[in-house]
Amino acid sequence: MRTKHPFPETQLAGLAKQFREAAGKSKVDAARELGVAAPTIFNAEERPEMSLTKIRVRLIEAYSPFKVVGPVFFLQRK
Repeated sequence: MRTKHPFPETQLAGLAKQFREAAGKSKVDAARELGVAAPTIFNAEERPEMSLTKIRVRLIEAYSPFKVVGPVFFLQRK
């Protein structure tokens, strides 16, 4: 996986799910370990349109060798 390019915020949902599953953790396990409700994990992974960036970052950092650095915003001319 490349780590030198920015990921859009909506892509963090898929990465969070990918790393949690690769770590062999269920949504219930992750919820218990992170101190949140199981539906929060579901929403963080399955509903990228929801603003759950903090929990996605916690999932990625808990279940992968990566640290999330950001946010990065770019301005684009209209």
